[in-house]
Amino acid sequence: MSPLELDFDSCYRAVSARDARFDGRFYTAVTTTRIYCRPICPARTPASRNVRFYRHAASAEAAGFRPCKRCRPELSPGDPGWDVRGDLVGRALRLIDDGGADEQGVAGLARRLHITERHLHRLFVAELGVGPLAVARTKRLLLAKQLLTETGLPVTDVAFAAGFGSVRQFNATMRETYGFTPSELRATAGPRVSDASLRLRLHRREPYDVEGVFAFLASRAIPGLEVADRTSYSRAVPGGTITLTPRQDHIALDVAVDDTRQLARVVARCRRLLDLDADPDAIAEILGQTSLGPLVAARPGLRVPGAFDGFELAVRAVVGQQISVAGARTLLGRIVARAAAPGGLFPAPSHLLETDLTGLGLTNRRIETLKDLAARLAEGQIDLDGGQDPAEAVAGLLEVPGIGPWTASYIALRALRDPDAWPTGDLVLKKRMAALGITDDHIERWRPWRAYAALHLWSSS
Repeated sequence: MSPLELDFDSCYRAVSARDARFDGRFYTAVTTTRIYCRPICPARTPASRNVRFYRHAASAEAAGFRPCKRCRPELSPGDPGWDVRGDLVGRALRLIDDGGADEQGVAGLARRLHITERHLHRLFVAELGVGPLAVARTKRLLLAKQLLTETGLPVTDVAFAAGFGSVRQFNATMRETYGFTPSELRATAGPRVSDASLRLRLHRREPYDVEGVFAFLASRAIPGLEVADRTSYSRAVPGGTITLTPRQDHIALDVAVDDTRQLARVVARCRRLLDLDADPDAIAEILGQTSLGPLVAARPGLRVPGAFDGFELAVRAVVGQQISVAGARTLLGRIVARAAAPGGLFPAPSHLLETDLTGLGLTNRRIETLKDLAARLAEGQIDLDGGQDPAEAVAGLLEVPGIGPWTASYIALRALRDPDAWPTGDLVLKKRMAALGITDDHIERWRPWRAYAALHLWSSS
């Protein structure tokens, strides 16, 4: 199915079969009930004459449809088509997921993308049928709906956690869009936790290689910042901590923070960290027909772990140059011990720039690279959290003395979420390819999923 077009017959067949492969790719709106659903909704399939299909939940809501209380569109995994796109709309959607529109408004979002607000609106309407403001509003409403349904948070806390400026605005928006108030939704939502703890379900596409993702994160956990093993992952975030725990069909996210207004950002970054929105079938379809076929069959659902913070990942990549994973962890732990922000957070670029990094085991050249990198991010020359075109970000990284193609590609692979990034010159990849009898000319055959090819090879060792 094209990223820009929806074929009615294909969508209707998917809905009739409740095909989970299409969950998050489009939404089904029923004209007789004015409700929109996920393709996997267990309700009776509506007659085709009463159905409309929309690429985004915001498009369905703008057309006057309300989210289904049974299949709960707020639980859909993200559309993998948008997840891998590096164009303006794809980047803007990721920034909206990250709370960018809530903090800076659409004007601020456009400035970060270096385009006019009018041009951004035109691009959104052309591809989604609605503007970025409507998309941001739908994101807030769906997050609020999930919080009201799954948690015992007070309605006031839900309003601010979802990104609304006031409880009055929250109540009015929900009533206007959904036809019921937050309290009315909660009263009909069914069983939920009775306390004010904050646990959300992060749904994923199956198959999902839980063990592989959590083992990868555990082996690279930075002392003082992260605690991880094959069954859970915890880390410091602004105002507290988060814990991710795999469950049978989702990831449980437990949030313990003083201020929940950053919740949308936490959720979006956790999804990227765990690569929950990837399309394993599309990846396997390409890689499974190549020399990597046996590896793909052995590790179905393998993912590329992302990054909670782009600068943090870039520092990891620089520190990890030409040393073991264990050695890099030790050095990164020392950096965090000396330069951590209050609450044990990884230092921001401006803070690392002012920190004395001597005496930690880093070479002078490595320190100079880290300082130069931090300066460029602090000045806004490089954006590793979604605002900049990936190719431009990589070009900017390559201008930093001490950052070569391998480091830039590794950052692109994990922080910029480039599914086709390939860590040029990686010695482990070369050894694994040689052991498997795979020659360099096969690398081109793995496009556009070379990042996943790299993970299969790394994991095979």
